Amino acid sequence: MENLLKKLDLTSLRLFVAVCQEKNIARAAEREFIASSAVSRRIAEIETLVGLPVIQRQSRGVTVTPVGETVLRYAQTIIANIEQMSAELSRFSSGAKGSVRVVANLSSIVQFLPEDISAFTRVFPDVSIELEEENSSEVLRIVEEHGADFGICNPVAGVDAFGQEPYRADRLALMVPRTHRLAGAQTVAFADVLDDSFVGLRSESALTRLLAQQAAQAGRTLDVKIRVSSLDALCRMVHVGLGIAVVPEQVGQLYVNALDVRLLPLRDTWATRQLVLVFRSRDQLTASAAQLVRFLAERG
Repeated sequence: MENLLKKLDLTSLRLFVAVCQEKNIARAAEREFIASSAVSRRIAEIETLVGLPVIQRQSRGVTVTPVGETVLRYAQTIIANIEQMSAELSRFSSGAKGSVRVVANLSSIVQFLPEDISAFTRVFPDVSIELEEENSSEVLRIVEEHGADFGICNPVAGVDAFGQEPYRADRLALMVPRTHRLAGAQTVAFADVLDDSFVGLRSESALTRLLAQQAAQAGRTLDVKIRVSSLDALCRMVHVGLGIAVVPEQVGQLYVNALDVRLLPLRDTWATRQLVLVFRSRDQLTASAAQLVRFLAERG
């Protein structure tokens, strides 16, 4: 019996199950699209390995011996397990199961990803997502170094070296205290507030670089009194009157009713930014990562 594991193959078991179910070798052969002689040879091989007959051949078909009943019971279990394994593995290949590592900038995480990932996991509940927050330049570095399956960032320098899909439009707005001179305005231009003191994010963020670049094009330098590491802290600094700030509009909307601030859309063309999904190449994405990239791109 020690040779069973090495010599008993799945095809023989499948054909044996078919014979037992049809009670006839010819009908089993027809069902399995194989010659009757080949089925008989497979049954004979099983009997040689077991050392006992598993069926009894009769003029009108076959009957299963007690030994054959035992082989049949285990064969059905083995085949069912293989089919279940195949079905589960197909979920990996289709992207329905697996894990995905994503690195994204703060703006995408705060504004869009919670709802979008929640919608994705309702469709693909067996995909686990590991999400890390970094500034846009770090997003590119981490994706390049295989630290994440894909990233989400603003189109900063170096982004053209990656595969890309557009994600969401990120619109910027000015947050000011309710006592600010422009608090009653409907919109505002960035040039109108270049004499004000600002609260800013840490210097390596894409938003910080964008504002510094726009100020420089106007021949000015931003007066940044305080730098913080989160948008939440940024809004609270404005709330207590320590300066004004440029924030993603959807982030600002979360605070206008809770803090003593006003949110004024910026009418500058550069104030609408495109977030992009970035990856090394499409053919390097796992099935689950490709599924998530496709899903997020369709949400844009």
